[in-house]
Amino acid sequence: MSKKENIQQEEKAKEQAQAVEHNEEANASAQSEQNQDDVKEETSVDELIQAEKDKYLRLFAEFENYKKRTSKERIELFKTAGKDIIVSMLPVIDDFDRAMVEINKSEDEELVKGVVLIQDKLVKTLAQKGLTEVEVKQGDVFDADTQEAITQIPSPTEDLKGKVIDVIEKGYKLGDTIIRFPKVVIGQ
Repeated sequence: MSKKENIQQEEKAKEQAQAVEHNEEANASAQSEQNQDDVKEETSVDELIQAEKDKYLRLFAEFENYKKRTSKERIELFKTAGKDIIVSMLPVIDDFDRAMVEINKSEDEELVKGVVLIQDKLVKTLAQKGLTEVEVKQGDVFDADTQEAITQIPSPTEDLKGKVIDVIEKGYKLGDTIIRFPKVVIGQ
């Protein structure tokens, strides 16, 4: 072999070695880019999973709040289901109270007992449905939140100023809600 051929072969070998190095660098660069893409894809998948978990937790919490709210509304509805009927029965109770005042003046004991039994039965039936009387007595301090002042009159004594002098109409509560405020006269 001649020197020229040796040099040509060495140059070819160098070119091949450079080509192999270039291919290896290209492969390493491609592999590095592929690894970066894989890391980016993993990060993207993790972020997507976290976003879906957050969305699920929020939806679950919202649903739990909805269930609590609707059950609370249902309980309130059951408590006041017969409110209209009970409110319409209040004048009947008032009539019984007025009738009892007059019947007690009667000398017929059997009549008084009969009317008292009917009144008690009505009051107990309404009490079972949640109706209670708002207690207001003469001499109590006037409370505008729970009482309705019909009128003010000069107080007969100094200690009755700003206090209840007379109860004109009883007040009633259904559960915790006042359905009719007691109507009172207060002293000035």
